[in-house]
Amino acid sequence: MKIDGSGKMIQQCAKLNRKKIWLRGIAFTVALGAMCTFVCDLSAADSKKPRKDRRRSPPPTEWNKRTASEFYEDAFSTLEGVRPDFSKQTRTASSVVKGSEAESSEITGGGFKWSALVSAETLVDEIKNVKSNVDKAVVSPTEFKGGGYKSGRIGFGSIALSFAVIAEYDGDARWKKDAENARDLFARAGFNCKTATDQSFNEAKARAADLESLLDGNAITTKGEREGDFIWSQTAGRPALMTRLDAAEKIMSAAIASKSDFSKAIEILLHEVEMAAVIGEVIQRTDYEYNDDDTYRGYASAMRDAAVKARESAKKNDYEGANTNIGELKKSCDSCHGDYRS
Repeated sequence: MKIDGSGKMIQQCAKLNRKKIWLRGIAFTVALGAMCTFVCDLSAADSKKPRKDRRRSPPPTEWNKRTASEFYEDAFSTLEGVRPDFSKQTRTASSVVKGSEAESSEITGGGFKWSALVSAETLVDEIKNVKSNVDKAVVSPTEFKGGGYKSGRIGFGSIALSFAVIAEYDGDARWKKDAENARDLFARAGFNCKTATDQSFNEAKARAADLESLLDGNAITTKGEREGDFIWSQTAGRPALMTRLDAAEKIMSAAIASKSDFSKAIEILLHEVEMAAVIGEVIQRTDYEYNDDDTYRGYASAMRDAAVKARESAKKNDYEGANTNIGELKKSCDSCHGDYRS
């Protein structure tokens, strides 16, 4: 095929354009490589220079009004109530126990004595006072099964508790010779009153008759059955004792409602605070629920000690002292109820 002059010129121009493009590509590659080398050299040189720590800007000495308006001048002024003093930690269970132990040593004089908590007369009166509740519980099987068994359980528990203390009392006390046998008999009747059955009714009826005979001056002829050594938790269940304690608190509150009420009810108040002290001591004894819990024992000890102080205040006809100590007693009970359930 023939190519004229203009065709040759076109071919030459095409070759020349391809050569220019190729040369431009080489030039761009060389330039890019040189640039990378230059940047790397700068980075290497910069890394060899010691780095200066960045210093934080100093805080402003003054704030402009707009910025200052975003903050309270005194944040504490916006708080409500008394600020807590964290330097004085809330009294822990260990401190409660230690404090109670210190007071216990003062109460007992180095050796435990029931007379430091309760008089023999109060124990005898407790048995007499509870008798009416027991009698009502055993009027008939229908009355017993209709709810009388509950009051029977509480009543027999209080009677058994009183006889248990009489048996270990450090002074003279009525029925002391027969106290252990009576303790076991009434304790069993109380525990069996957990349920309302013909058998538990018959036993409760028999114990009510024994109590009547004892108050008339006769000895109890029935012998209790015991397997193993006596332990305090067999005297009365903790729920029954808590019910008795609750009744005592209500009587105490009524007795200190006013000075005139206090003056009229000192004997009643003495009886109730002494029984509260007994319960506070007994529920710490072996095999009672939570008896190995330091916090629980701390509450029980604090309640017992407050009851003893209230007793002394009542004996001195000190209304303010009795009011304060009964308040401490109730405080211990409320704290205990908040952490434990009967």
